[in-house]
Amino acid sequence: MTVAAGTKPHPIFLAGRWVESPDVLVVDNPADASTPAGTTYTATEAQYEEAVEAAVAAFEVTRRLPAYERGRILRDISAGLRARREEIGRLIALEAGKPIRDALVEVDRAVLTFRLGAEEAERITGEVIPLDLLPSSKDRVGITRRFPIGPIAAISPFNFPLNLAAHKLAPAIASGNPVVLKPPSKDPLTMLAVAEIVEAAGAPVGSVSILPMTRELGDRMVADPRFKLLTFTGSPSVGWRMKERAGKKRVVLELGGNAGVIVDKTADLDWAVNRCLVGAFSYAGQVCISVQRMFIHEVIWDAFMDRFVAGARALRLGDPLDPTTDVGPMVDSTAAGRTQRWVDEAVALGGKALLGGTADGTFFPPTILIDVPMTAQVCSNEAFAPLVVAFPFTDLDAAIAAVNDSMFGLQTGVFTNDLGGAWRAFGELEVGGVIVNDVPTYRIDHMPYGGVKDSGLGREGLRYAIDDMTEIRIMVLAQPS
Repeated sequence: MTVAAGTKPHPIFLAGRWVESPDVLVVDNPADASTPAGTTYTATEAQYEEAVEAAVAAFEVTRRLPAYERGRILRDISAGLRARREEIGRLIALEAGKPIRDALVEVDRAVLTFRLGAEEAERITGEVIPLDLLPSSKDRVGITRRFPIGPIAAISPFNFPLNLAAHKLAPAIASGNPVVLKPPSKDPLTMLAVAEIVEAAGAPVGSVSILPMTRELGDRMVADPRFKLLTFTGSPSVGWRMKERAGKKRVVLELGGNAGVIVDKTADLDWAVNRCLVGAFSYAGQVCISVQRMFIHEVIWDAFMDRFVAGARALRLGDPLDPTTDVGPMVDSTAAGRTQRWVDEAVALGGKALLGGTADGTFFPPTILIDVPMTAQVCSNEAFAPLVVAFPFTDLDAAIAAVNDSMFGLQTGVFTNDLGGAWRAFGELEVGGVIVNDVPTYRIDHMPYGGVKDSGLGREGLRYAIDDMTEIRIMVLAQPS
């Protein structure tokens, strides 16, 4: 089933079967308000209830599913995505407004994510622990094993509608847990296409549901005690409120940031400029580890900024389906309007725009600001937009302190050829990841990924997500004597 504007709404995937509902969901095309990307349905309360009950029942099957079968399902999903790469990449570009080159990379990453899930499914190991540390514990040994935790509630965001959802589906299937996924209402069609692949791979009936929902129904899922874990990727304000309502279930939060990058005087200047352009403006900056704050050593400030501004000016703003487009639209006019207000505030507070700064509908051009006080929204909060604020520094420790002066702590990039400086940054930066000689926007899908402070709780990356989705159990063996 492929989706195109003007066709019948795509059904939703409820516990292994395709259903419709009275609530039609029109999916906007961020680049063209006159032509929707497609249509689907929003789940009803009864459909939600059916999905949860099916997940609870399916757990009796999935928790006993052998590793080879879990691995096979995930490999088949990976292969199915690879076979439909062009189609799904185009769908991401249409409904998310992501430039087609980036959309195809997202498909490639999801292919890897599901393949890694298969590999991790086959190596969930325990350990043997000697227990004879006291005379009373003689002839005893412990054996640990990880067991699936139970039904998982998953909520994924609009900016990576495929791969961030894959980071919830793949480890859930790998660890033997059923999952109910609420995809983003702005671009749910991508994961509904993936549901076709999940179905073809033979996932146990009831073990996967992919249901667009209202915010109210999503809130019900957050609090539902039948779920044993909530995994959410999205905004900090929403995520932390969810944790308060989640009850006794485990909670994994992958939230936002205002990522910093430090460019030391020893850095490879051309490499740093080129990577910062990618980190700041890819997908119109709508990435939680997008470069937002740049700290540039004063010795190279002029050379770096001249090249950076020139590079940003050369980026092509346009149609996401055009393979030459570098920067597409923001997800909607609300996001573009908020960005405009924040830029206007920064300029009113004394900041200067070296480039950009004015919205055109849903399109916002690459924007570079300097002389902005740290109290401005573009510095203190998450912009989630194609804008960057630059600051000069004289001392690495001061730059590290400036990065840490934030309520967020996701990832930081440090460009330096000073090994001592790299180690100092690794030891002192209050973040989940320090990326040396690259931007904070770097991620590959098997590494531990997550943040500290307001940026989240727990880690994703297949093996690390599986730790949260499983419970460790020990068996003690005593030899009678």
